[in-house]
Formats: sequence, C-alpha cells, structure tokens
Amino acid sequence: MSGKILLNSPKKTLSRIGRKPILIPKGVTVELDYCKITVSGPKGKMEERLHPEIKVNLEQDKVLVERLTERKFHRSLHGLTRTLIWNAVIGVSEGYKKTLEIMGVGYRAQQSGANVTLNVGYSHNVEVSPLDGVTIEVVGNNIIHVSGIDKQKVGETAARIRKTRPPNAYKAKGIKYSTEIIRLKPGKAAAKA
Repeated sequence: MSGKILLNSPKKTLSRIGRKPILIPKGVTVELDYCKITVSGPKGKMEERLHPEIKVNLEQDKVLVERLTERKFHRSLHGLTRTLIWNAVIGVSEGYKKTLEIMGVGYRAQQSGANVTLNVGYSHNVEVSPLDGVTIEVVGNNIIHVSGIDKQKVGETAARIRKTRPPNAYKAKGIKYSTEIIRLKPGKAAAKA
C-alpha cells in the first residue's frame, strides 16, 4: 500500500490554470472590490464580476485566485475566474484582434462607418455592426480586422461576420478566419473522373 499513488484523491486535485498567479504588467492597474475587479490600462478599462464563493487576493504585482473548498462547483469556478481576469489584463494592455478573409470571385467587404457591408453571393448586401467597444476595419476588398479589449466581444463579432457566409470546402468560397485551414474537397464530377 505504501508504494501506491492515488491520482484521484480529492485533496490532491488542483486547477493547473487557476493556481497560476496573474502577473500585472507595467502600465496596468488592478482594483479589487467585494464582488468586482476593475482592470485599467493604456487600451481602456474593464470590469469583471466575481463570484462571492471565489477568493481573489491582490498583491504588489500579481493577482492570486483561490477556491474555498474542493467541491466540483468551486473547482469549475477557480479556473474560469482566473481566465476572465487574465483576459481583462491582456485586453487593456495589448488588446485582441481577429482577422477574417473573404474567398470567392465577386465576394467583397466594404466599410460603412463603424459597420461592414458584405457582398457574399446573396441577392442583397449584408450589414454587420460591431458590439460595444469593438472596431471593424476593412483592408482592401477581402480582409476584415476585428479588434477590441474584450476577448468575448471580439470573438462574437468575428463569428457573426463569418456566419453570414461560412467557408464552402467544395467551391472555395466564403468567409474564414486567417488562421483557419480549409481543406478543399473534390466534387462528385471530379471524384468520378
């Protein structure tokens, strides 16, 4: 019995993400209230609501997140809370950016104020407006940059643009993320030949 290690022991489980300290970069200030954390930096200011059953400690240049018990509910909140605070720190210091590419002959995007107008094969143009705090920039006819300090809003705005015409693996048309790899498939006629 002495040589065995219990891997599923409840006392030994720690969140690998939750226990990492969040280092505060220069130019970023963090203020902790009872159930709210405010992160300010050169790009802007963000607030995150904290669950009352998660303990957040603010030290000189780092933030530590601790959970009260080993219950499943507290374990799931531990990593989530740490990630939300980390995303806010990165957002106000560096910001987030997603780039989309439009594929297809005749498909194009056009800037119209803060919005983007998409001509992607429908009988009408599709206009997509950004969420609060998110900016959309069109470069050329087929590159769209979505940027902001809130990672969730940037991702949601980019997903709404992509959703207007998802990439088609057979025709090589549609809107895709710049990091997305589309494996083109041969059609039925090419497969028979």
